[in-house]
Amino acid sequence: MDLGIKDRTALIGGASRGLGLAVAQALAAEGCHVAICARSAGQLEEAAERIAQQHGVRALWRATDLGDGQSAHETGLWALEHFGAVDILVNNNGGPPPGQWADFDQEHWRAAVEKTLFSAQAMTRAVLPKMLEQNWGRVINLTSISVKQPLPGLMLSNAVRAAVVGWAKSLADEVAPFGVTVNNVCPGWILTQRVQDILQARSQASGQSAEDILAGVLEGIPARRVGRPEEIGALAAFLASNQAAYITGASLAIDGGLCRAML
Repeated sequence: MDLGIKDRTALIGGASRGLGLAVAQALAAEGCHVAICARSAGQLEEAAERIAQQHGVRALWRATDLGDGQSAHETGLWALEHFGAVDILVNNNGGPPPGQWADFDQEHWRAAVEKTLFSAQAMTRAVLPKMLEQNWGRVINLTSISVKQPLPGLMLSNAVRAAVVGWAKSLADEVAPFGVTVNNVCPGWILTQRVQDILQARSQASGQSAEDILAGVLEGIPARRVGRPEEIGALAAFLASNQAAYITGASLAIDGGLCRAML
């Protein structure tokens, strides 16, 4: 299937590795020029060079702390300066640290909101006006299955990611008449460093091995496996496509059947 996004431009957050990098690779494979950002300059430079060589597209990179709203906004403006427009924005910045209510004070909550909600809003604020002007745009937020079914031990993530979905749903209504869609990709257990960190945190809290904890997790997943980052990339690329123009305000689970919610 030709997704119809060849020569479109995309800005992807948290793209030095993991899900962000997988999305950047998937969009580049469709012929999109990409701008990637994260904190690690070395990993970003290597990733951009690899994307450009493999797919023959422009691949720019910028080291930035997406946990800071001002830096996130400036990164959006940087991508606009180099590309003239950002047609596809993928908001992704990992997640807050795992833990329970008693583990966090007000400063932890403030940092989680800044990192997860405010950074997405700041990047969007920078690039959305051009999308509206050209009557075409895609905003895709990488969130978590926890917005549909809260996960144990992820107090900050469960709360703050739900705020992202509320904001995205409201924004989708406002920008739909201008050919701009806003959607959320909600991964379950995907083979990334984030998952490894969660398993280790649960291991330390329970005294079980990370391997035993993972085995227990797999029992609750009908597919009986964790997902691959490339599968997240494929879904994001479809949501960015012309064929997905009538999908907006959606939160799409990609979790092997883990979530039992009806919607």
